[in-house]
Amino acid sequence: MATGRIWTYAPDSGHVEGQDLTGYAVVARDGTVGQVTRQADPHGMRHLVVDSGVWLFGRSAVVPAGLVTGVDPRARRVSLACTAGAVKAAPRFRIDSETRDARYLATVGEHYERLAVPRTATD
Repeated sequence: MATGRIWTYAPDSGHVEGQDLTGYAVVARDGTVGQVTRQADPHGMRHLVVDSGVWLFGRSAVVPAGLVTGVDPRARRVSLACTAGAVKAAPRFRIDSETRDARYLATVGEHYERLAVPRTATD
């Protein structure tokens, strides 16, 4: 089972423990990805489920908490360290139970870890 920093919010991300990010816009390095529909933390693998809306034909994606580079409560926005294309290329999210499946989440984590994205924004 994958564990590690990809599943935890970076200390400088602006995330506050207990903060509800549901409804926040999700913005990748190159544009808007969608909106947070829920948060989960099974097996110590914290992540967001993001409804990508029309650009991915209405599908949702799982984004590990470690990719969050910024949380702006005033703008209700979450910034990511990856591109929208990286989210689009992530393992397909089909059913809610996958957010509790350690093997599925490990595959998601491996996808994002291969990208070697930084944990803090540099732009």
